[in-house]
Amino acid sequence: MALLLGTPASAYDYPFDDPFVATVVGTPADYQADLDVRVPLKRRSIEIFPDREVPDVFFYDKKLRYSYALQKGPAPLVFLIAGTGGSHDGTSNRNIGKALYKAGFHFVALSSPTHSNFIVSASSSHVPGHAFDDAADLYRVMETIWRKLEHKAEVTEFFLTGYSLGAFNTAFVMNIDQERQAFRFKRALMINSPMRLYSSISLLDRMLENIPGGEDNFGAFYQQLIDRFAEVYTRSDELNLSEDFLYKVYEIYQPPNERLAALIGTAFRLAAANMAFTSDVMTDFGYIKPSNVRLRKNTDLATYNHVAMRLGFTDFFHAYFYPYYKARNPALTRTSLIEEMSLATIEDFLRNADNIYVTHNADDLILEPGQIDFFRQVFGERATIYPNGGHLGNMTQRDYVAHMIEIFRP
Repeated sequence: MALLLGTPASAYDYPFDDPFVATVVGTPADYQADLDVRVPLKRRSIEIFPDREVPDVFFYDKKLRYSYALQKGPAPLVFLIAGTGGSHDGTSNRNIGKALYKAGFHFVALSSPTHSNFIVSASSSHVPGHAFDDAADLYRVMETIWRKLEHKAEVTEFFLTGYSLGAFNTAFVMNIDQERQAFRFKRALMINSPMRLYSSISLLDRMLENIPGGEDNFGAFYQQLIDRFAEVYTRSDELNLSEDFLYKVYEIYQPPNERLAALIGTAFRLAAANMAFTSDVMTDFGYIKPSNVRLRKNTDLATYNHVAMRLGFTDFFHAYFYPYYKARNPALTRTSLIEEMSLATIEDFLRNADNIYVTHNADDLILEPGQIDFFRQVFGERATIYPNGGHLGNMTQRDYVAHMIEIFRP
């Protein structure tokens, strides 16, 4: 395995050296793995907390949504954890699922703990972002889903993977499984994980400084972005927000890096807004929605959305996340909470866990200078660092996908 892990980066063929372009455009068709496979995907929902009362405005989120695909015979099963704000059936999870199913694996796809449906239905606190709490919630979800599936699937062994924040979650879930051993995961793969969450969210928030006119002009920039997408749709053969579609946008407009950074920042701001609003409604904290105001099924949410879109991840941390956890532990400081949101808190475990692997990109936009070295030093030969690809831009590149599958080979 060590010999195998030394080869992919050198055999790697990816066209974009600019991390902003890579992050937005992804992998053009000529460089992609062959993921042409018919996956018998099942979409289901399940109650994690049967007695939980859900606000009227979230009546459709009482149950946790997830998806899975099973082989006809015995096979390993892989749990997939989505990235920040990601859905169980989002594009990245679907692509990973296709690759795994084609290679002969069962898989179960889960939404991120920062996704609104997860916050409402499966989070024990309704306040996502705490590494250990999110991992405990994910583990509970996996156990609950497995109880539903164990009579339907012949599973030979279990694996775990996640991308971006889902990769970060993967590390802490593996830490729990070491003690609980409900799954005894044979291997786990962390794809483009943050090293220190606060560093990454700060970098993403700062990307919105690249909006023309500054962050105060966010509304106008967002509308312009929608208009540009609509214009390209009229030139496109099909209405499909795929990597190739984004590549068309890039080819037509050739936006400078500042605009690409603003586009990336906008995508994460949408995730932050949805997360913050959902969490605030569930806890009645008063961060966006005034405390004790009850939202009905037909309540106009435009005002709340407008407020939420002006709040980034760092705003969420300082004005909501930290006060929430300090109320539970009065001795907690901001600095200590920031340090808890880091892979460094379980560094010894990760260094010695020979079944946890990493794929990353040296130019990943969510890492501060020098943070990539943490993965090299802690994981050693279990880390494969590609020279380029930005943040998740190369996830469907043929060599990248082949390497991912090899890690999960029995």
